[in-house]
Amino acid sequence: MEPLAVYRKTFTVGMRDVDFAGRMKLSALFSYFQETGNLHSANLGIGLETIMQKFGVTWALIRIRVEITRYPVLNEEIVVETWPQQPKSLEFDRDFLVRDRGGNVIVRAVSLWTIIDVHTRKIRRSKMIATDYPPLREERALDCRLGKLKPFGQLEMVCQRSIVYSDVDVNEHLNNSKYVDFIMDCFSLDTHKTHMVKAVEFNYVHEALPGDTIILYRDLTAVADGLVYFEGVNERDRRVAFQSLLEITNRSDI
Repeated sequence: MEPLAVYRKTFTVGMRDVDFAGRMKLSALFSYFQETGNLHSANLGIGLETIMQKFGVTWALIRIRVEITRYPVLNEEIVVETWPQQPKSLEFDRDFLVRDRGGNVIVRAVSLWTIIDVHTRKIRRSKMIATDYPPLREERALDCRLGKLKPFGQLEMVCQRSIVYSDVDVNEHLNNSKYVDFIMDCFSLDTHKTHMVKAVEFNYVHEALPGDTIILYRDLTAVADGLVYFEGVNERDRRVAFQSLLEITNRSDI
C-alpha cells in the first residue's frame, strides 16, 4: 500500500452518533478522529497493532484542540481528513479537517500524540518507531499552540464517575472520547437544548484505569464569556487525569 501524505475517510453519521436533536455528539467526533488517525498510521507502517507487536508501545493522545463551525446531522455524509507533521523527540503532531459533501470545512482540529510502553506506561522516544514519511503537508488545520490549561477561579465538584468495562479501549484505559462524554454529562439536558460547544481543548495528563473513580470539578467563573473549565481528579491517587476548556455558544448559532 502506497504511503499517503493525507488520509481521508468517509463516515455517515449514524443514530448512535447523534444527540436528542439529531446533531452529532462531540464524543462521536473524537471517535472519528481516533479511527481515521489509526488508519493513516497503519498506512504509514506505524499502526497500533504494528507498534504493539514490534516495539511494545501504543499510541496515546495527550493534547487536542477542536473548533467547530457546524455540527453534522443524522445520516449526513462527511469526510475526515488527517495528516501528520514531522515527529519531535517525544511527540507526534496530527491535524484533522472535517468536510461536508460540498467540500466545506466544518471542523478543524490539531492534536498531539506520544507513544507509551505497554508494560511500564512510560513515554518512549519517537525515534523508536521511526518511519519514512511521504512528503508531508506543512499546512496546519489551526494556527494555535497546545499548552497548559488552568482554571480561572474556584473549582466546584460536579460529580464522580467510576471507570467500567464500556469506558475502556484497547489500551485498557479510559478512552479519550469517554472523557468528552463525562464532561458533557455535567450539563443538564435543558442546558444542552440552549447551548453547544463551539471549541474544546483537552490535556490528558495521567491515564485512568478500570476501577478508578474520576472526580469532576468545574469552574464557571468565565461562563459569561462563554468559557467553562473542567478538571478530572483520580480518587485513587489524587492526581489530575485531565483538564479541559470549553467555548460554548447558543445552539442556534452553530
